[in-house]
This record gives sequence, structure tokens and C-alpha cells, in this order.
Amino acid sequence: MNRKETGAVYEQAAAEYLEQQGCRILEKNFRSRYGEIDLVAEEAGTLVFVEVKYRTAVTIQYPEEAVNRSKQKKICRTADYYRLRRRIPDDVPCRFDVIAITPEGITQYRNAFAYCR
Repeated sequence: MNRKETGAVYEQAAAEYLEQQGCRILEKNFRSRYGEIDLVAEEAGTLVFVEVKYRTAVTIQYPEEAVNRSKQKKICRTADYYRLRRRIPDDVPCRFDVIAITPEGITQYRNAFAYCR
């Protein structure tokens, strides 16, 4: 499997996990000129932007550590564009989650980072 195929497998696993937690998946792999958001979901009226990170072995860095400040800014800009394109009002709450997948399992970091401009 190449990187893209591997990523798709883990993103599907993350989507299934979120659905089991009560989320409704709205979109997968939303792309814009600003970047990409792996999953967009809705949970109890809150729009959830999800970054999926996986590691086959945790030797140097945990997967959630890969979502650094620069990546967070890209995700925020892309989320703004998503809301604009989908005409989602500003008063709809949103949050940014990270799903970390390792051989040990799946961990969801809710509100992993704050909205950034």
C-alpha cells in the first residue's frame, strides 16, 4: 500500500470510531487551496474538524504531536473556507479534534487546539 492508500484506511477507521461515539460524518478529505481537513463531523450541533494522525510505531513522536502550530493554522484556515463554502453561520459552534492511531488503538483528543487566526 502507498501512503495515500494507507492514509485512507486509517481515516476510515477514524470515521467509524467517531460514528460509534455519536458523531455524524459530513465530509471526508475536504480540500482547498488552504489545505485539507481529514474529516468534518457533527456532534450535538457542534461542527467538528478532525485531523487524523497515525504511526505504525511510536519511536520518535506520538501521532498527536505532529499537529504543530503551523498545521493548526492551516486547519483553521481550511475550516474557515469550509464554513464559507457550506454557508455555515458563524454562531454554529465548532471544535478541532485530533484522532491519534497507533498499534495500541485509537485516541480522540477533543478540543485538541483552539481556533487560531
